Amino acid sequence: MVTTVNLPDDLHAALKRVADDEHRSMNATILVALEQYVTVRSHRSKVRELAADVARRDADLLDRLAQ
Repeated sequence: MVTTVNLPDDLHAALKRVADDEHRSMNATILVALEQYVTVRSHRSKVRELAADVARRDADLLDRLAQ
């Protein structure tokens, strides 16, 4: 799939520097960055869901501990 993204000049230049430093194409560098972003976001979402489940399941215990 092809997607066009318009980058501000300063971000484009920074991306080019990172790609050059890592001996990757800009496209490969963008893919790595996006994969990392999506992984982190997915992990955070899962942690929030688990915390909400614990808070609901153990609400009475948490209230007693807070006193």
